[in-house]
This record gives sequence, structure tokens and C-alpha cells, in this order.
Amino acid sequence: MNAALLIGLSLQLSSCSNDFLEEETYGEVKPSEMTQAANVERAIISAYSVLNGQIDGASNAFNSPDSNWSFGDVTSDDCYKGGGGTGDQNNIHQMEIFNANSTTIDIVRKWMALYEGVKRSNEAMRLLNASTDFDPALKLKRAAELRFLRGHYYFELKKIYNRIPYIDETANTVADYAKSNTIFTSEELWGKIEDDFKLAYTDLPEIQTDKGRPTKIAAKAYLVKCYVFEKKWQLAYDASTEIMSSSYGLLSDFQQVFLPENDNNKEIIFAVQHSINDGQASSYNGSIGDRLTAPGGPFYAQYGFHRPSKNLVNAFKTNSVGLPQEDNIDVLNSDKVDPRLDITVGRPGIPYKDLGVLYSTTWARDLATYGEFAPKKRIVSAKSPFYVTVWPYVNALNYYIIRYAEVILWRAEASVEINKLEEARALVNQIRQRASNSTYVKTLDGTANAGNYNISTYTLPWTNSIEATAAVHTETRLELAMEGHRFFNLVRWGEVDSVMKTYLAVEKTRRTHLTNAFFTKGKNEYFPIPQSYIDGFAPGIITQNSGY
Repeated sequence: MNAALLIGLSLQLSSCSNDFLEEETYGEVKPSEMTQAANVERAIISAYSVLNGQIDGASNAFNSPDSNWSFGDVTSDDCYKGGGGTGDQNNIHQMEIFNANSTTIDIVRKWMALYEGVKRSNEAMRLLNASTDFDPALKLKRAAELRFLRGHYYFELKKIYNRIPYIDETANTVADYAKSNTIFTSEELWGKIEDDFKLAYTDLPEIQTDKGRPTKIAAKAYLVKCYVFEKKWQLAYDASTEIMSSSYGLLSDFQQVFLPENDNNKEIIFAVQHSINDGQASSYNGSIGDRLTAPGGPFYAQYGFHRPSKNLVNAFKTNSVGLPQEDNIDVLNSDKVDPRLDITVGRPGIPYKDLGVLYSTTWARDLATYGEFAPKKRIVSAKSPFYVTVWPYVNALNYYIIRYAEVILWRAEASVEINKLEEARALVNQIRQRASNSTYVKTLDGTANAGNYNISTYTLPWTNSIEATAAVHTETRLELAMEGHRFFNLVRWGEVDSVMKTYLAVEKTRRTHLTNAFFTKGKNEYFPIPQSYIDGFAPGIITQNSGY
């Protein structure tokens, strides 16, 4: 399709799921046969296959990662870029100091990957609608899946770039793809994204045989996510009710949530399916977007990106009664800390995974620039059969787009906003109680806790909405740390300007690589629209985001 080519996106497929995605690419089928049921299924599979950000035969999906580690964590107070100094992937360094522009490769590649997902979803819808031999009942379900996928790709585009061109399945010519990004208001764009999830909810099943396909509850959860981004609090609260009473729930042990052998457990509402050793060249179905996050040391590649900030580590400190301390004073070995800290972050002197060794500052690449901490939560043990110990050093841990814990926190937010403060407290306490009941990281001999862990629930009633909101936001940060959500949450909360300026004022005294970092309100909440798209595909009809 010429219009698709003008978007500048490859038709080469790189499946990111497990068994049900291991199919022949639909680009290899004759055009005259495309509406045959089997080939339509392949077109649908292709819409799934770019969920992991891998859109071509290159190994640089780390410029468009499904986990958003560079877009959602590095740009926040949760972590530093890492790597071998500011010149190593300097493009991400520019994002970290808020100096990226419309030609930054990550900003361009992420746009390409997401619009490739939109395009494939739209084309699969067209083929599905035109097919005459597709089972009618299955057709409804597959159409719902495509609606869900398109909703996901547009949601990501909206939260990253804000003002975006909206193209639906009626697009057929070059002109149909050349759309302005100011045709629809922000509210209208959100409405279109909501509509996809509403329609998906209607026809999706309660249970999918193939892991990785969305369910009815996944569509409802994504709709809740839309509502909280739009601050439609009553709708978010009401929509979350069905999820609260569904078969989804919190896994009993926080540490067990992030093991690839537990992928698709009851807490995972929708995830990008990663797999390795499945016949795909270079294990591109694995966590290819996160391959630079390997923490170094004696077991991992010495890439060393996605490094937790000192500010994040300090956020896990607890007071004498086990509640967040929030003083941003450096954690000492004697300090009490939330047990999730040593599941989320590699700290010197604390055992790392099940490797039988203590994490050490010697693991840290460019220790002087980026400090001593390493990612840990989403790093797979080097001893695991789900980890590739050779290049490109990827793993089969799925990326969780929505997990049940996040829905609990969204409902808690909504509860505060509609003046159900005690319900919000009970919801936050569910998260904290799970953390308290989880298996703690132990010393190497297993005889004691590795840290001075201390966590409790909120026992006093919540009567002040401002304090309740702050508590929910803090819990959201702790629970979801290093999962790619932090920056986007700060933006939707309207806190990003104050939080980042306070963060940078202190961090510049700790980390010299942030000397030139400066967050500009009214600009840096969103990323620029790629200049190559403005000039090459839609000249004269695209309005660049403010400040770029």
C-alpha cells in the first residue's frame, strides 16, 4: 500500500508473542488472496507483532521500547540514562536533560513504531471486513481485538506526543493518510480512543485461549486508564468496579510478579508477550527494547542503562511506623526501608536475584557519572532459561502494560476525587499489605532479611483530600517504579513541573550529567512530533508541539 510506505514504516514483521503469533507474515501472501480467512488471521497477527517496538531487522528497538524506560523513567525522577557516559546514546541523554528535539532518533522511532501498529490494525480491519469466508462469530472477536490494539497504539501516541493525526480503517489512498494533527481537539481524540475500547469490550470474550490476546476486562481496564488520564473520576471509579470483582487479582508475593515463569498470572491484565529461543532470528521476540538495561557485573552484559536514581532509592525509606518517610535524605544501612526497594533496585551489599552474589558498585558502568544502583525488578536472573546469555542479551519476561495493582491505584485516585477517602485508604492498604506479606530479600545464607525492612498500612482515617492524594501518588510511585510510568503520571497529575524542578535542584549537586537539565513548563510535558514526518509526509498540515 503506497500510503503505508509514505509513512516510512517497514512491512517486515517481528512477532513479539508466543505460540499464536508464530505465523507466516502476511506481506508474503499474494494480494488477491489477502481476504482469505487464514491470511486475514496473519494480518491480525501482524498488528500484534509490533507491540514490542521492533519494527524492522535492526537491533535498535531500544529506541522505541515497549516498556518506555527511556520515555517514562529516564525523563522522570526515578532513574538516570546510564551507560558509558553522556555520549553513549546521547540521544537519550538529551531526553533526560529535556533538550531533545524533533530529529532525536528515539522520538522518531517511537512515532514510527506506534503508527506502524495503527496502520497494521487498520489494514487488518479492512481485510477482515472484506473477507467472505471468515467465521462470523470469530470475526466479531477479531474485530474487537483490532479495536483494542488500535486503541493501545493511539493511547501511547496521545500520552507521548499529545496532538496527533488520527487515521482510521477507512484510509485507502495517500491522501487518506495525510491528516492534520489539529483536526480533532484533545477531547475528541480521547473520545475516539475510548470508542475503540468500548467497542472492544462489547465483543471480546471473558477468557482468551491464546495468552496475549486481550479480554473483556482488559478493554475495561484500558478504558479506566483513559478516564484517569482525562480526569473523568466518576467514570473511572464506576468502570473499575467490574474489574475489582473479576477473576483478576493481586498475586500474593510481589517478588513473584516479575518472574517470566509467572507471566500471564492473575495480576496481569494485558501484556506484551515476549519469547526467546522460538526460531525468531536474534531472539527479536524477546525484550529487545530493554536489551541495554543489562546491569553488568559477572553475569550480565556491561550495557548499564536504566539506572535508578538516588531520589527513587530514598523514596523507599520508611519511618518508625512503617510509612513513607519522604525526606530525600540518602538511605543508610541502618535506615528502615520498604521491602519493595530491594526487589526493584540493585543496591550494594544486597544479594542480586538468585545468583548467589552480592550486588557491588563494581558492576556499575561509569560509576562516577551514574552512581551505584542498578535495575532489578524487571531483570531476569542470568541463571534462568528465560534469559539469553549471548547477544542481544534479551529475556522472555513479558512487559506488563496493565496489571491489577495499577487498577487498584487508579480506583484509589478516583475514590479521593469523589470524596470516598476511606475507600481510597483501604485500596492503598491492599497494595501495602501485599508488599508486607511478600517474601523479603534475604542474606546469602538465607538466615535473615538483607535489609532493615519495615512497612505498614495506613491505620488512621483519611480526612484530608490533599494528604490522601499525596499518599496515593506516593504509593503509585513505589509500586510501579522502573516500569515506565512515572513521567506520564507526573504529567497527568499536573505535578511534573514542580517535581522535576525540585528533583533537579538536588540531583545537580549529586550527578554532574544533569548540570544542564532544565524542565520547561508548557513544553516538556510532551515530546516533539518528528520533523521527518512534518517535512516528508505531511508538509504544511502538521502543527509542531509548543516550544519545539
